Amino acid sequence: MLVDAPAKLNLSLRVLGKRNDGFHKVETLMIPLTGLADKVTFEAADQFELSCDAPGIPTDGTNLVTRAVRLFEQEIGHPVAYRIHLEKTIPHGAGLGGGSSDAASTLLGLNALHDDAIPFEKLTKMAGSLGSDVPFFFFDEACWCRGRGTNVEAAGITLERNVILFKPAFPVSTEQAYKRWARSRELADIPYGPQEVDEITLVNDLEKPVFEKHLFLAILKRKLIATEGIAAAMMSGSGSTVFAVLEDGVDGEALAEQIKNETDPLLWTWVGPLG
Repeated sequence: MLVDAPAKLNLSLRVLGKRNDGFHKVETLMIPLTGLADKVTFEAADQFELSCDAPGIPTDGTNLVTRAVRLFEQEIGHPVAYRIHLEKTIPHGAGLGGGSSDAASTLLGLNALHDDAIPFEKLTKMAGSLGSDVPFFFFDEACWCRGRGTNVEAAGITLERNVILFKPAFPVSTEQAYKRWARSRELADIPYGPQEVDEITLVNDLEKPVFEKHLFLAILKRKLIATEGIAAAMMSGSGSTVFAVLEDGVDGEALAEQIKNETDPLLWTWVGPLG
């Protein structure tokens, strides 16, 4: 079995305070990027084994795929006998949800291979125990995610726009971004305010703590907003990806090359449709 594990973008991310369990209370609008996806392959084997084509990605018990497998085994009461291979396309530490999507696809794939042994509602709770973003990837549409992110509700919106993703070589720690959030401050001459695109409000409360530590991302966002042909620009999740929503008819590939040449030629980029 081959399962696609799509990336996501946070079109809006509001941090509403800290919860008693240590997590932060959020309200975020997320949309899947089906054109940008890892591939998760399941092959029958004598015992579970995880491999990955991307160097530096751990394949031990710390990987969310392995944790998803162990959780599934615990629920069904016997070992999983599959060799799982990850073909990575979504960059690591990018704020695009690659690890969470891989975990969700693992749970969905294993459940399909075991004749839907676990009801969807139970599987969703299992997903939430693995990570706040994981339940979102059970849905194939834009969703509001609330609480610590595990309360998922279809948003009923479409955004027929193309986007460019820009990711520098460095990752950003989600844990550190949230830790710094309460005491973070805005940098001078950097736009943080809400942006409107097709009646959708784009804003990200984690830009303040991340931009304080990674000034390049702040400068990149400012440049994108000032560039002709870009309707809005914002950091996705906790970064380090910054995305640009394009005006209709703009050549995204050419614009991506222009921005790379003017900022960092080594930026990883992706151009494609939202949704």
